[in-house]
Amino acid sequence: MNLTDDDLVLEPTTGSDGFTNWSVLVAGERVGMIALRGEDGNTASVRWNTGRGDHATWHGARALRLVLDHAFDELGFTRIEARVPVERIDDIRAGSIGGLRREGIVRGAGDDPDRALLARLVGDPPATSREGFIALLNAGLPTKRVIAQGRLRDEQGRILLCRLTYKSEWDLPGGVVEVGEAPAAGLAREIREELGVSIEVGDLLTVNWLPAWRGWDDACIFLFDLGQVDASFTGEMQLQPTEIVGVDWCDTDTVREHAAAAALELLTAVDAGDLPVYREAPLAPE
Repeated sequence: MNLTDDDLVLEPTTGSDGFTNWSVLVAGERVGMIALRGEDGNTASVRWNTGRGDHATWHGARALRLVLDHAFDELGFTRIEARVPVERIDDIRAGSIGGLRREGIVRGAGDDPDRALLARLVGDPPATSREGFIALLNAGLPTKRVIAQGRLRDEQGRILLCRLTYKSEWDLPGGVVEVGEAPAAGLAREIREELGVSIEVGDLLTVNWLPAWRGWDDACIFLFDLGQVDASFTGEMQLQPTEIVGVDWCDTDTVREHAAAAALELLTAVDAGDLPVYREAPLAPE
C-alpha cells in the first residue's frame, strides 16, 4: 500500500531482515528509502536514508511521519524507535522533525558507532502541535551539569571542607543539582543528606564555569555564602558514610594543601575580592 503526503509517496518494495521497505518518491523521483520492523508486539524500529542536506532532511522527516502514523494507526504499535549513528546529523534532525524524541546515546563497541536513540510513543502530542514541538525541542537541547556549593566559615574565618570517599582531594560542601531543582535548594538538600544538618543558604557569591576535566564534562558551580557558625557546629553533624569521610575547618595553608584544584582556585579568587557574578575557571592540572 502506498503512503502519500502531497508530492511525497512511499511505494512498497521488497523487504529484508524482517523489515517492511518503502521507496521514498518526490514528484515521481526516487530520493531514498525507509523501512519498519516489528521488534515485539508493542515496539517497532524504523530506519531511513534520504541522503544529505536540507532537502534530504525534510524528505526524511515527511516520510517518517507517514510511517509513524501507519505504524500506530494501522499496525497497532505503541512505540517506534530509531538508532542513528551520531555522525549522521541530517538523519538525527530528520528524526526530530518527523516526530521522534531524543532519548539518549547508545554506545557502540569496537567499530560499531555510538548511536542516538530516538523514539515516539503512540500517545505523544502531534509533532506539529505546540506541545509536541516543545517536547521534541526540549528533548534535543543540550543540558549543562550544575553543582551547588557553599562557603561556610567559623569564628576564626576558617573554611569548612569535606573529606570524600571517592577522591583524595577535599572539597566544599554541596553537590550536583537534580533535574528541576533550584541550585540553592539543591545545596540545602545536599547538606542535609551528607552532613545531617540544616543551614540557611545565603547570597550567591559567583557562578563558576568549569571546563571538562579528568573525564568529567564541563559544569557550572553556583557558589553560595553559608555565613559563619561556631567551630563546634561540626559536632552536630551526622555524616553520610558512603560519601563523607570527615569534615575539617581549614585555614589558608590547609586549603592549599588539601583542596581540590577547582575549589582552591575558586576560594583564592573569593579571597582576592572583587569577585564577578560570573567567571570562567582555568583548566585545572591533570
